[in-house]
Amino acid sequence: MTEELRKILLLLSQQENLTMLSLTVTMGVALGCGLSIYLLYRYFYRGVVYSENFGVLIVLVSGITAFIIITIGTNLVLSLGMVGALSIVRFRAPVKDPLDVGFLYWSIAAGLTAGAKLYLVAVFGTAAVGLTYIAMTFMRKDKRTFLLILRYLPQAEDDVAALLRKTRHKLKNRSVTRDVTELTLEVRPARGDAGFMAPFTSAGFIESATLVEYNGDYS
Repeated sequence: MTEELRKILLLLSQQENLTMLSLTVTMGVALGCGLSIYLLYRYFYRGVVYSENFGVLIVLVSGITAFIIITIGTNLVLSLGMVGALSIVRFRAPVKDPLDVGFLYWSIAAGLTAGAKLYLVAVFGTAAVGLTYIAMTFMRKDKRTFLLILRYLPQAEDDVAALLRKTRHKLKNRSVTRDVTELTLEVRPARGDAGFMAPFTSAGFIESATLVEYNGDYS
């Protein structure tokens, strides 16, 4: 019984022979897919402030996931220990944009498939998701949403209301003090053209008119 148990343990701990070529190809595919995802994220980013650290994280996650899968696939005993170690890791960095979560999952999926030596799946999956994302980005290009912030004197309320009747808008915030009134409006101009701003910027009764692209984060 003891001899059989020893043989089983030896069998479980036996590693598959890994060549440098195999490791190089696996990590190359994983990091290549991660780099492609990073470039798409960087080029088509539409948020307020771009975080270079998150872009680097996309590439790193793909590579790290790949060599974890390599370890799990070649050594069962070591993989059990690695799973136990990963289970106590806590990630506290907040992800504000839901789209960023999708990019992280995309990077993890590329690392998983590359680590499992499913290179065709990794490359094809990355390309298919990337093309879908590009197509959806161009479809939304003409449906941009902006925040129009107007500051004017309280006595110019009727004049501003007359200008706003010509623009399709939705009130987001209204702040009134003794000296100034501030309106925050959601507007969706046709084809994303900011030409509708001309009447607001030329009106003498409006102190300032600011246009900001609205990406879903408003506070």
